[in-house]
Amino acid sequence: MSRKTAKKPTQKGQDEEREDRLQAVVLADSFETRFSPFTLERPRCLLPLANTPLIEYTFEFLANAGVEEVFVYCGAHTDQVKHYISQSKWDLSSSPFSKLRIFDAEFKDVGDIMRDLDHAALITGDFLVVSGDVVSNFPLDSALAKHRARRLADKNAIMTMILREAGIQHRSKAKDASPVFVIDPTKDRCLHYEEMAPSSNDRTVNIDPELFSSHSELDVRQDLIDCYIDICTPDVLALWTDSFDYTTPRTHFLFGILKDYELNGKTIHTHIVEHHYASRVRSLQAYDAVSKDIISRWVYPLCPDSNLLRGHSYQLERGNIYKEEGVVLARSCVVKPRTVIGQNTSIGDGSVVGNSILGRRCQIGRNVTVDGCYIWDDAVIGDGSKIRQVIVANEAVVGKNCSVEPGSLLSFAVRLADGVTLPLASRVTRSKRRQKEVDGAPSWVYAPTDELVVGKGGEGSKFTEDGDDEDSMDGAASSGLIYTSPNLSTASISTLNTDSSDEPIQPSSPGSIPTSVSGEESEADFRHDAVSSIFDSLERGDTADVIQLELMGLRLASNASDHQVRHAIVSALMKWIYHVMEHESANAGDAVARLLRKYRTLVQRTIFDQDTADKADQVDFLLLVQRDLVHREKGENTLVFMAKELYDMELVEEEAYDQWWRDTRSKGDEGMRRVRRQTEQFVVWLATAEEDSESDGEENQTST
Repeated sequence: MSRKTAKKPTQKGQDEEREDRLQAVVLADSFETRFSPFTLERPRCLLPLANTPLIEYTFEFLANAGVEEVFVYCGAHTDQVKHYISQSKWDLSSSPFSKLRIFDAEFKDVGDIMRDLDHAALITGDFLVVSGDVVSNFPLDSALAKHRARRLADKNAIMTMILREAGIQHRSKAKDASPVFVIDPTKDRCLHYEEMAPSSNDRTVNIDPELFSSHSELDVRQDLIDCYIDICTPDVLALWTDSFDYTTPRTHFLFGILKDYELNGKTIHTHIVEHHYASRVRSLQAYDAVSKDIISRWVYPLCPDSNLLRGHSYQLERGNIYKEEGVVLARSCVVKPRTVIGQNTSIGDGSVVGNSILGRRCQIGRNVTVDGCYIWDDAVIGDGSKIRQVIVANEAVVGKNCSVEPGSLLSFAVRLADGVTLPLASRVTRSKRRQKEVDGAPSWVYAPTDELVVGKGGEGSKFTEDGDDEDSMDGAASSGLIYTSPNLSTASISTLNTDSSDEPIQPSSPGSIPTSVSGEESEADFRHDAVSSIFDSLERGDTADVIQLELMGLRLASNASDHQVRHAIVSALMKWIYHVMEHESANAGDAVARLLRKYRTLVQRTIFDQDTADKADQVDFLLLVQRDLVHREKGENTLVFMAKELYDMELVEEEAYDQWWRDTRSKGDEGMRRVRRQTEQFVVWLATAEEDSESDGEENQTST
């Protein structure tokens, strides 16, 4: 049978097909030094995140978004990027990308890239601009559809930024600069953008007064994570070309376009992600935070056991422990929760490893302590050494009985001699250093080993930045030290949080500020893991006993308090209630009743004050429910049903409702006051019913 010849498309049809083809630009170089000294020898996009190169997560996101053509713009180490991609699945005939091109001109900043892209005339329609360190499981369909609808209605709507909703203190938010977005929520239009520096005492945002008179509603948001995922029209490139002053996407381009709206008439919009994950690994602090999120399965299916790379063989075990085939563990070693161990890695007798990621072929000696560390392929940690919150690069060696303090970075092939102690936030490298230019050409030489740093017989020297580096504060401190983030007044900012980022409601001394990152992160890790575990169990329909058993294991591993357990249970229950309401078209009353009646004992086992006058546990539970519902749609309605059902099932007593209502925390801000208003009638009814009961009792005693 002869094959039918397809009809040749018309010129108009070809043009429409080109416009509908989704393209993406990947910025493989950040033009920053936050990951120094590692990026002296390897591009940031190829650094391992949970033992998978960063760019793999970016390509996975683009593939899931339906991108067909990808243009990768490199800066430093272009040869390494080219080689990696040529050996990857993305260069095979089975790749979802019909075109994958790599550009390697000498670009100095993002502005150079965008102007080169404009001159190359490669873009035919809407396109994405993403950083090569983006990690996201967000399906782009809805955001893309809204962007295209806006573009059809208004050709001046040139760009949509993808922002992720999170708490102001969320661990994956940038610490070196806190972005502030002023948004018109009626049109999802960004009207103003600023960045607040952590060292600044100024906590004000300079908003043009005309914005208040020309817009009926404004949201000032400091609780958004900028994912650096932008949906653009070709007009964006022309604007970059028109101004050679633009070098950065946000502080220059975004700020400039918004400021000059009266001149250019162009609008930039936002799409806020609420129920999926999206983040950029823009700093060492973000590297730590996103790694934890991957291990805790917030980025599912982009988890180690999905085995994104050919040859990976990770399997998930209890406590979010991931192990590949060929791992050798001594009998007396201890592997704590939230740990990833690569193929052919060995851990010796008496060693304790937890909250860490170990690459392939690593050797961990005897009686070693590894806590909160990232140890890349082929690294060696000698007997008796202790390392906490440290990154150890490929083929680096830590000798016996060494102590490496938090925040330290050991670059490729560094060797510490036995008994060395590295102080806080040390950075050690063996890479070449750039000297002053000789006859117009840069001179590169290896720095001599500094035995005062690495010990006798060691190899490496202290890394120092060349000149002033605006990123050095973040690079040195953000791998595990103490952070302070500038915040706007909560009275002037919308603080919609995700389930995982709510601040715990618990007593604190006036004016106190938490200064220990490790304690806060430990609590956040437990809440992440517990909420994920409970929610998964609810999806499977597990019994309350099964959920309680899993929860106890997580609690013992993290030494979590009763309050933390209640917080996790409330977050998971509220998340499940809204999941049922959305996917099963159930109303709030039915969803609440079905859940609490099936899992009554799960709640009951977190409350221990039934026989006391002070109902602190019950009040804490109600406060957690109230706080969670502040940020949910029609949370005030759900709170009424929760209050009634908890009372009907005898989980919360009349006295507890009275104490909760009088508690200053239940009315501490406008959100808490708003969400409890509809519950007032129920609380008043309870108080009246209790008084009537007491009165009836007194009358009966009198008549007797």
